[in-house]
Amino acid sequence: MQHIFNRDYVLQQLGSREIWDVVVIGGGATGLGVALDAVSRGYTTLLVEQADFAKGTSSRSTKLVHGGVRYLAQGDVKLVREACIERGLLQKNAPHLVKNQTFIIPVYNVWDRIKYTLGLKVYDWIAGKLSLGKSVFVPRSETLKQLPGIKEKGLLGGVLYHDGQFDDSRLALNLAQSIAENGGLVLNYAEVTGLLKNKDGKLNGATIVDTEKSRSYQVKAKAIVNATGVFVDDILKMDDAEAGQTVVASQGIHLVVDKKFYPSAHALMIPETSDGRVLFAVPWHNEVVLGTTDTPVGQPSIEPRALEKEINFILQTASAYLDQPPTRKDVLSVFAGLRPLAAPQSGSQKTKEISRSHKIITSSSDLFTIIGGKWTTFRKMGEDMIDTIENQLQWPSQKTTTETKRIHGFSETVNWNDPFYFYGADAVALKKNINGAHNTWLSESLKIHAEQVRWAVQHEMARTVEDFLARRTRALLLDAKESIRICTNVAHIMAIELGRDNDWIQAQIEGYTKLATQYQLA
Repeated sequence: MQHIFNRDYVLQQLGSREIWDVVVIGGGATGLGVALDAVSRGYTTLLVEQADFAKGTSSRSTKLVHGGVRYLAQGDVKLVREACIERGLLQKNAPHLVKNQTFIIPVYNVWDRIKYTLGLKVYDWIAGKLSLGKSVFVPRSETLKQLPGIKEKGLLGGVLYHDGQFDDSRLALNLAQSIAENGGLVLNYAEVTGLLKNKDGKLNGATIVDTEKSRSYQVKAKAIVNATGVFVDDILKMDDAEAGQTVVASQGIHLVVDKKFYPSAHALMIPETSDGRVLFAVPWHNEVVLGTTDTPVGQPSIEPRALEKEINFILQTASAYLDQPPTRKDVLSVFAGLRPLAAPQSGSQKTKEISRSHKIITSSSDLFTIIGGKWTTFRKMGEDMIDTIENQLQWPSQKTTTETKRIHGFSETVNWNDPFYFYGADAVALKKNINGAHNTWLSESLKIHAEQVRWAVQHEMARTVEDFLARRTRALLLDAKESIRICTNVAHIMAIELGRDNDWIQAQIEGYTKLATQYQLA
């Protein structure tokens, strides 16, 4: 695994292969799903990402693999059915990252009890044999026991249902590793700077720059996929300068707080907030994630910032349901992500009403672009994209095998209390390294060890301090202040592994500190 998931090896292969079947631009959930499906059908596949895998939206989700209760309320049964199926498949294929999470909706009037009890029975029915468990009404006394800290006044009880919970950037990494194990090539810090066309105006390649070494490669390809999320329009304009807008970005933010504010094993779902969305309080890595919002934004950014009104909205909504709600000073980290939604035909549609269904666009030059979608349906998005390519380019139809393909790290026995559970099958080798080392913890509270840094460089293509603290571990999202405290040690260990000098170390420390400061509330 170390050999095929090594950047130097990948770059060597990049310059030696004459032509690829499929080149995928974008290393988030969508691009990884497309690339995995392509290699599962035997196509030679290259995936390139301009930053790190899941650097953008795909590492900033609510950490849920879900059918979408809100989409059911909107009447989008098709999307809910698709997502429920994919949720079940993903739990089977990556049981080390996806767990069955119970949710409770507190109800304060009779109508809500009837509405949510019946609605969630429909949710169960739609999921069919891939349901994670039956929903039930929980009496008031039991609800108070299961939701410590919930406001008691007027509480009638709660409706308990099941959905999935996961670690998004770890799944992205394991998907990248799975692609490599199945014969594909994946490369981070590789930017597409131009598209190549033949004399008929059809795409036949791309110019890719390894941004670490500033070296350019001209790569030939039979099919090119644009899976760059909120940045798809940039690639579309690279293909056709006159291309119109296809996506609008909607920002969702999350606040991470200590579990003392909501010390329950069940997630809390608040079904009707003042802006018409739902709000979750989800236990995650020994903390609690509160979110999310739905705020239209203009120009998308690789590092979006939470707005004051979004922060206040989440804190105020939480305070309406929790007896001892968190305040600004209690927030350990705040992070924001951008959803790539299909641009509405009329300017009046609200972002929360735009369908999360994915859409595939084929340009006249055969650039294949995918927009919309969500983490839960990444596998189906990949399957649909490769089906489209086969049909458009008249390739012989191949059957996908991703429905039953085990993801790298697959392990059926998972101890969710183990701080290394998210390494899955890799945890055995990592723990052996830790037990044989003389080092102590870099962070006792976050359970981060020096050997994890070395592992991330050697086996997980981590190239920067941010790669390690934001995505190989989740330190930045769990406790931004603590992550700054240990970033100097991380930089020194990585420098040895990567052969970097003191200038690199200082630049990494300064850059990471500046970034992580943005994840804290003043």
